[in-house]
Order: sequence, then C-alpha cells, then structure tokens
Amino acid sequence: MGPHRRVPMKSLPRELPRFALYGANAPIDNAEFVHIEPIEAHSRPHDWHIGAHRHRGLYQLVFLMAGRVSAQVENMLWQCDGPTVIAVPAEVTHAFSFPDHAAGWVLTLDHHIVTSVDLFTPLFERAQTLRLHEAPELRARLTALLAELAAEARGPRYGQPLMVEWLARSILLLVVRLDTERRLADESGRSDFELFSAFRALVEQHYRAQWLVARYADELQVTAARLNRVCLRLAGKSAFDMTQDRLLLEACRKLTYMPASIASVGEELGFRDPAYFSRAFKKLMGITPRQFRERALHGTTP
Repeated sequence: MGPHRRVPMKSLPRELPRFALYGANAPIDNAEFVHIEPIEAHSRPHDWHIGAHRHRGLYQLVFLMAGRVSAQVENMLWQCDGPTVIAVPAEVTHAFSFPDHAAGWVLTLDHHIVTSVDLFTPLFERAQTLRLHEAPELRARLTALLAELAAEARGPRYGQPLMVEWLARSILLLVVRLDTERRLADESGRSDFELFSAFRALVEQHYRAQWLVARYADELQVTAARLNRVCLRLAGKSAFDMTQDRLLLEACRKLTYMPASIASVGEELGFRDPAYFSRAFKKLMGITPRQFRERALHGTTP
C-alpha cells in the first residue's frame, strides 16, 4: 500500500515559509485547534497548487476521496489516486498539486490533540500515505465523520468545542486503525493477517454458540495449530482465549446494562447451567457475576 509512485526530487530551498494554515502566517492560540475545509476551498484560490511550506506545531491529514494529487513531501514526489489519506507531521515540508480538481478534505490538528493519546502519535512518526481502496466500509465511515465535523465547525453552537474534539479524535482513531492493520499485515504477512481478520469476524458471529477452536479452524480451512500460531503472533493470545474474551465482554455488558437475571444472561450466552456460568465468569474475572453487577451499579467495576 502507499503512494502509487514515488519520484526523488531536487533538494528544496533551506528557508521555507512556516504557516499556521497555508497563506496565513499567524500563531494558533487555541490549544485544541481543529480546522477542516474541502480540498477545493483549500486549493482553488491557489490555482489548485499549494506551494512548498511547513506548519509549526500543526499536523495535517489530507483525505483525497476522488481525483489525483502530486504530493511533494521533503525531497520526494508522491503520485496518488483517491481514495487515499496523506499524513503530514508538523515541520515536514510539503506541497500539493491537484491536476484533476480533486475532492476531499484537509484536516489540520494542533499538537495537543495528536499527542493527547499515545495511539495517535505513531501515525505521524513520518509522512505517509494510506490507501482506502480496499477499505470501503472504513472509507464510508470517514466520509460521514468528516462531513459531520465540517458541519459542526461552521458556526458556534452549545458544546461545539467538545463535539469538534470528539469528531476529530474519532477520525484520527479510524485512520490509526488503518495504519495499524497495514503495519500488522506488512510484519506478519498478508495471508496471516487475512486469516486473523477472518477469525475475528467469525468469533463476532458465533461467540454465543461457543464454538470450539477446531470448528473455527475448519470453517477457515486451516489447522487449529496454525490458527493458534497466528493469534499468538498478532494478538498475544491463543484462539481459545480470544473467544473467551469476546464472550466475557458480552457478559459484562449485559450484567451492567440489562436488567435480566444472571441465569438469563448466562443462558443467552450459551451457559445452560447458572452455576457453571458463575464459575466460568469468576475464573476469568476473579469475581462472580453477582459481585460484578453490584460493583457496576456502584461504579466500582474492576
């Protein structure tokens, strides 16, 4: 994955303009600064060409949803087709040309947002591109969130700063997921990553039925041993532990948010014997389902 073509370029001049936003050489005083605008609004006033510049303390995500872009990043030229995300760290020299009058969004984030959660920072360890061609569901979610963020940012509303921050963090997290999955696929091999992803999807469908690992392996047309090796490498847990974790997560949700009896919760999750459900739950959580529910009601869950 990544840019379609990378071409080395001549070195850029040592002195380059530093902008808060392109063409606005002014400091940003808002500690939780978020700015979003369509690529067209960002680029049309400059004849669809954004000259080489860098941002002090600001990070950018360019969501190219349609069209093409020539992205000059430091001394490299990336030729990208949409849909693609381009991540630009602070202080990295970059320039964009949109020959096909591209469509998408430019999201600019203050360093306080990017560094507020450890999950976000690896995304900006270096400038990079992330293709969305093979992720239609993620692309649809990003498109919806970007539109929501743009709508929220148009004018002052009650609670607007909080909503803008939530939406920006949601967008960041989805892009981080894409980046993380790509890295896992690169490190573990595409076939192992696809097997792991297919296993997780099957667990989500059948965890209530408490399938054995062998049945999952048969469904995936691999051996149980290989499935376990892949799970241990990518998740640090066995395939069985992953099925139990999903079952436990659902049990905790139902005990916390549903008024059903503990026996009913256990039966819905495939435990016909309430005593066995209680023993299995305590083995994994260290407390009984009743104790967990009582603590949840008082806000003291483990």
